[in-house]
Amino acid sequence: MTKQRWILAAAVLGSGIVFLDSTVVNVALPRIGRDLPRLFLGVLEGQSYVYNAYLLTLSALLILAGALTDYYGRKRMFIYGLVGFGLTSALCGLATNMEMLVLFRVLQGAAGAMLVPGSLALLTANFSGEEQGRAFGTWAGASGATTILGPVIGGLLVDTISWRAAFLINVPLVLLAGWATWKHVPESRDDEASPQFDWLGAGIVALAVGGLAFGAIYGQQREWKDPIGYVVLALGVLATAALPFWMRNARHPLIPLDLFRSRNFTVTNISTLVIYGSLYVVFYYLGLFQQGTLGYTAAAAGAAGIPGTLFLIFFSPRFGSLAAKYGPRIFMAVGPAIMALGVLWFARVPSSSTPWKLDPANPSTFAPPLAYFTDFLPGAVIFGLGIMIMVAPLTTALMTSVPVRRSGLGSAINNAISRVGPQLAGALIFIFLTASFYSYLAPRLTGFDVYSATFRSNVSPLNTPADPHLIAVVREASTSSFHLAMLIGVVLLLAGAIVNAVGIRNAQAKKADVAVESGTAGEVAAARE
Repeated sequence: MTKQRWILAAAVLGSGIVFLDSTVVNVALPRIGRDLPRLFLGVLEGQSYVYNAYLLTLSALLILAGALTDYYGRKRMFIYGLVGFGLTSALCGLATNMEMLVLFRVLQGAAGAMLVPGSLALLTANFSGEEQGRAFGTWAGASGATTILGPVIGGLLVDTISWRAAFLINVPLVLLAGWATWKHVPESRDDEASPQFDWLGAGIVALAVGGLAFGAIYGQQREWKDPIGYVVLALGVLATAALPFWMRNARHPLIPLDLFRSRNFTVTNISTLVIYGSLYVVFYYLGLFQQGTLGYTAAAAGAAGIPGTLFLIFFSPRFGSLAAKYGPRIFMAVGPAIMALGVLWFARVPSSSTPWKLDPANPSTFAPPLAYFTDFLPGAVIFGLGIMIMVAPLTTALMTSVPVRRSGLGSAINNAISRVGPQLAGALIFIFLTASFYSYLAPRLTGFDVYSATFRSNVSPLNTPADPHLIAVVREASTSSFHLAMLIGVVLLLAGAIVNAVGIRNAQAKKADVAVESGTAGEVAAARE
C-alpha cells in the first residue's frame, strides 16, 4: 500500500470504530442487563446509561477535541485518541458490574471525541483536489456503513460469542490504525494558533453541546415528566446563547467567528442540522415500526437496510471525486431530494405488511416475504441512492470551506451539530408522535382512559400491547404515527435540499482546489476563507 492509502486506512479505521460503537452496543444491551450485576442502578436505567454515557461525552467534547487536534498536532492527538479508545474498550469488555461499565463508557466517549474530527483533519492535510474528494467519499461511505451495519455486527457477536466481544473487537482495529498512523502519517498542526488555549470557551461549548444532547435524550426517555430534562436542556440553551458573546469578546476564542464568514461552512452546518435530524427520525422510527409494530426480528430489521447501504459503500468515493471536480452544490441538493422520495415510500407501508422473521439459527427464514420487496426494498434502494449522492459532497463542501490549519475544529463543529441536531429533532418529534398516537386511540377505545398513566405504561407508540383485544387498533395507531414520522422526515430532507441548492457555492470549492494543487499552505487557507 502507498503512504496515501495507509493514511486513508488509519482515518477510516479511527473514525469507523467510533461510529460502530455508537450502534453495535444497542444490540448487546439486553444481554448486558441480564449478565452484569448492579450496585444501585436498575436494569433499564443501567442499560440507558451504558448507551447514553458514551454518546453524551462524545458529543460534548467533540469541539474541544477538534481544537486540540489543530493546536497540539493532528497525528499526536489522533494517536492519543486511539490509545485511549483501545484501553477503554478493553476495560468495557472486562467490566464486572453495570456501574463500572457506565464509567468506562464515559471515558470511551471522551477518547472517541479525539478520533472523529482528527480523522477528517488528517485527510484534509494530506490529500488535495479530486484525490481529497475521493478520500472524503471513502471516509463517508465507511462511516455510514459502520453506523448502519452496527446492529447486524453486534447481533452476530452477541449471539455467537458474548456481549463483551462488542467492545473487545475494537482492540485489534485500534492496533492496526495506531500502527498505520505512527508509521505513515506526517505531523501537522495550526502554526498560527495563539499560545493561549481558550479553556473557558471550551467549557462553555461542552456545557452547550452536552446540555442540549443530554436534556433532549433524558427528557424523551422520561416522556418529559422529569424536571431534570428541562433544567439540563435550559442550561444547554443558555450556554449556546452565551457562545456568540464569548467568541466576539474573547482575545483568542476557541471558535473564531471568522469561520462563519465562509458561506459554504455556515450553509453546510445548517443543512447538516436538518438532514441529520431527518436521518435520526427515519432510522429510529423505521426500526421501531418494523420490530415493535409489524413483528420483524432484530436481525431482519438490520438486514432490511443493507441493500441501500451497499450504494453508500461502493459509490460514495466516486461522488466525492465528482464534488471536488464540479462542485458539491448539485449533489447536496439532489441527494436529499432523492432520499425524501425513499422516505415517502416508507410512509405508505400498511399495518398489514407481513413481517420478516429472520432467525440466524434457522436458514429457512433467510428469504424475506413478498411484502418486504413491495413495502420496504424500493424505499431502501431509493433512500440509499440519495444518501450515496449527498454524504461525500457534504463532507467535501465542509472541509474545503475552512482553512487547512483549522480543519480539526471545522470537522468537530459539524460533527457536534450532526449529533445534537438529531437528538433535539427526536425529542420534538417524539412529542408530536405521542400526541398523534393517543389522539388516534381516544375515539376508538371509548372504554379506556387513553391519557391515564396506567394505560400509557402498557400501551405506547410503535409497540405491540400485551392485551390481544387492543392489538389491532394499536397497530393501526402505531402505523399512523409511523407515517407521520416519515412525512416529518420528508419535510426535513426537502428543507435540507433547498438550503443546499440556494446556499452552497461551487466557486469556493474550485478556488480552494486550485490553491491546493498549485499554492502554498497560506494560499490554501486564504482561498478557503
